[in-house]
Amino acid sequence: MEDGRGGLVQSLIDLVNDIAVISDYRCTVKKQYCNLARRLKLLTPMFEEIRDSKEALPQDTLKALLSLKEALESAKELLRFGSEGSKIYLALERDQLMHKFLEVTDLLEQALSGISYDKLDISDEVKEQVELVLAQFRRAKGRADAPDVELHEDLVSLYNKSNDTAPDPAVLQRLAEKLQLMGISDLTHESLALHEMVTASGGDPGSSIEKMSMLLKKIKDYVQTVRLDLDDTVGGKDLSSSFSEQGTNEKNHQPPVIPDDFRCPISLELMKDPVIVSTGQTYERSCIEKWLEAGNGTCPKTQQTLASTVLTPNYVLRSLIAQWCETNGIEPPKRPSSSRPSKSTSSCSLAELSKIEELLRKLRSGNPEDQRVAAGEIRLLAKRNADNRVAIAEAGAIPLLVGLLSKPDSRIQEHAVTALLNLSICENNKGSIISSGAVPGIVHVLKKGSMEARENAAATLFSLSVIDENKVTIGSSGAIPPLVTLLSEGTQRGKKDAATALFNLCIYQGNKGKAVRAGVIPTLMLLLTEPGGGMLDEALAILAILASHPEGKAAIGAAEAVPVLVEVVGNGSPRNRENAAAVLVHLCSGDQQYLIQAQELGVMAPLLDLAQNGTDRGRRKAAQLLERISRFIDQQQQQREEVQTQTEVETQNLDARSPSVVDS
Repeated sequence: MEDGRGGLVQSLIDLVNDIAVISDYRCTVKKQYCNLARRLKLLTPMFEEIRDSKEALPQDTLKALLSLKEALESAKELLRFGSEGSKIYLALERDQLMHKFLEVTDLLEQALSGISYDKLDISDEVKEQVELVLAQFRRAKGRADAPDVELHEDLVSLYNKSNDTAPDPAVLQRLAEKLQLMGISDLTHESLALHEMVTASGGDPGSSIEKMSMLLKKIKDYVQTVRLDLDDTVGGKDLSSSFSEQGTNEKNHQPPVIPDDFRCPISLELMKDPVIVSTGQTYERSCIEKWLEAGNGTCPKTQQTLASTVLTPNYVLRSLIAQWCETNGIEPPKRPSSSRPSKSTSSCSLAELSKIEELLRKLRSGNPEDQRVAAGEIRLLAKRNADNRVAIAEAGAIPLLVGLLSKPDSRIQEHAVTALLNLSICENNKGSIISSGAVPGIVHVLKKGSMEARENAAATLFSLSVIDENKVTIGSSGAIPPLVTLLSEGTQRGKKDAATALFNLCIYQGNKGKAVRAGVIPTLMLLLTEPGGGMLDEALAILAILASHPEGKAAIGAAEAVPVLVEVVGNGSPRNRENAAAVLVHLCSGDQQYLIQAQELGVMAPLLDLAQNGTDRGRRKAAQLLERISRFIDQQQQQREEVQTQTEVETQNLDARSPSVVDS
């Protein structure tokens, strides 16, 4: 690239990719940091289009991109600390961190504002996306969430309290809950985060970090003291009775009986590293790996053919095994060093994890009634909160739910697809759902299921298609024709679910032709002209995307859309006016018949108003259309003048050739 932008733009893409993999932001900064990371991920399409463009970049844009690189590096460091840093430090120094957060936001906004978007060879959709990000940054500067005053006061009171003074248990309880330091893994993570701060200080932590460490010790002592009261049951069994049994076992020198669910079906030994196969069964990793390496392609327990050889760690079962070992005075089994290290999971209680395991047993049972009830409960649990969504996925529910999509029972289908919809809200679950081969099953429900199941299948496809590569997978799976059918015959909610899914899928150029060939344009035109239909916004947004495709443009022209579009430009909402103008720009590009028709229908006056008072994009589209109409009028005038001149010349030549008339 002649202007030297290649390395710069690739470094911007790499920085955003680095930011995208940062997750699990600490509770005190979670909302702001998640929003910042989400906004930055939306910039990737712009960087990719700039990288692939052949046009030179203006100097002011190059300078702005360099500033943006520095801002992204600052954002990456800020977000990394928000993910890995000490929760206690983040809460105590909230004001300082929010000041830094606003500084980084301001740097990002200034850099983005310095880019000359009109001079860049990027698509309108990408420009709109960046404009949205810019607007969000501007709003974020003027909006700050109220701090948790009680949390801060509790921390300060303990932070400044003498170590000899006994802390208030109620204060410790609130801190442990609000900082989500209720489990051993959470406390260990916090301890490591403080240790990292000591290391970063060069071994001289200063009094503040020492005080934080003492504060953490108080919370840790409290949690370890009351943890038996908090997690008073294991799988519905009272822990006190477990300890009684432990005492009896010690007296009799008899080891406790290992629950069947904790044994590998192959080795019958207590599992160290339980993993889930595509049928939903759990095995010890080393045992199932040997089974697969021997050339077997079936599930040892069910004899079903494995859809894939992917092994998913069963974190929930691993946690339950560790708790059982601790309860029974047994050293938890150590996993092989080659295995991936354990990661912290959701903060669900042990009772909740046991409940999830019980529901999964019902899903595996093969009993339709059990499966229906279990899928319905998982659907509700996944809807309730983010921790449940993480725990349910990690327990291995996704492959089991995918298997239910093809069941003949419509209620099971509905529960399964809606559970997948709720699970897909968690960003990390989207990839698991796709890799489990869910899309064909979701499309099957979209075609054959009950109306509610079809609507939720459409919403699931929309949720999954947020990730760009999934747009290709879903588009090639045959999802678009049944989405168009639902757009035509669904309930109001169903039409909106189908419209949002189609809009998202058609952002990918390869899906636009499929949508046009599926008959989406006539359906959209019906929605545009439906009295009180309530789908005008969605229909125009999809048309604006499809108009940039040759087949889409031809189909929109054939559907006699110009009168409706001119009407919307004159009387629609700001967003609808800009979308209608965008469609007209594409229609009138190189096709004078639509330009003449729009002109005859009186489009000039509303376009002039839109150019003055519309949204930014609306003004641009109106200006483009006015320029084309003006150029067309000039060409017509020039042609008339040329014809008139030619006529005059021919008349003069005719006169010159005529014989003179002589008076007699």
